[in-house]
Amino acid sequence: QVQLVESGGGLAQAGGSLRLSCAASGNIFSINAMGWYRQTPGKQRELVAAITSGGSTNYADSVKGRFTISRDNAKNTVYLQMNSLKPEDTAIYYCAAKRITQKEYGYWGQGTQVTVSS
Repeated sequence: QVQLVESGGGLAQAGGSLRLSCAASGNIFSINAMGWYRQTPGKQRELVAAITSGGSTNYADSVKGRFTISRDNAKNTVYLQMNSLKPEDTAIYYCAAKRITQKEYGYWGQGTQVTVSS
């Protein structure tokens, strides 16, 4: 099993910044991609950003140029730096991980609330 623990959520003003962290532990061998999703009430969970073990990244169009995903392999931690925050970024943010053998993300954190005030 893989355990994912997020931290760093909270309240920010529009235009401000927050950084989320996700620490992975357990059987992390062969984890080849990690990502951040977000969800608001009544909407499907959406992928915000993802990063592979090789360092390739992809982002949702809505966050390109504002959010940056990175990873520290020595600490088994993934980060999401969120700048120029907007009220529409308000959501619960979830960290996710998948093994090379999985098509979909199979491991999830408990989520952390991000609230952006206007």
